[in-house]
Amino acid sequence: MQNPTEQSELEDELAETDDATRVRDLAKDDIFHLLQNRRRRDALRYLEGEDEEVRMRDLAEQVAAWEHDTTVQALTSDERQRVYIALYQSHLPKLDDEGVIEYNQSRGIVKRTAVADQLSPYLDADEDDADESAEEPDGSNAPYYSGALGLSTLVVGSAAAGLALPTMLAVTVVGLVALTLFTMVTNGVLA
Repeated sequence: MQNPTEQSELEDELAETDDATRVRDLAKDDIFHLLQNRRRRDALRYLEGEDEEVRMRDLAEQVAAWEHDTTVQALTSDERQRVYIALYQSHLPKLDDEGVIEYNQSRGIVKRTAVADQLSPYLDADEDDADESAEEPDGSNAPYYSGALGLSTLVVGSAAAGLALPTMLAVTVVGLVALTLFTMVTNGVLA
């Protein structure tokens, strides 16, 4: 049988072990704040498939390649450097502070932690949205834009020439008509 002091010490050791292995739950606001930047999302996407430490340089090059829609080999020095500096100074330290990654800045090593699993569902959703937004526009609104531009040009041109109809209208009204036409076309009201 253990004395009360030994039992208390054992309980303390178990509590410390649980705290060390316990993964901190991120609040949704923290998750969204971390994922608001594309470079941080891309860095986490790169790290998703990596169980071991990765070189920060490799991570930065891949993120730069994704940003410029090219290969790592085709990147220019400036493209690499811009992404590297932003990751080095801002994005990776922020992810490290939140416990999402382990970032050894002096060694240039990055490792994903278990906390990053909480962000994965949002990264998957972001990829789906990116695929949808990458579709080319079909140009179905082009005639409406042309019509709105033509009508706006006619009204503003008439006002500039001093013709009767536009001179009766206040300049503000002419601007509002043009703005309304473009807003309607942009929001699909006229499409």
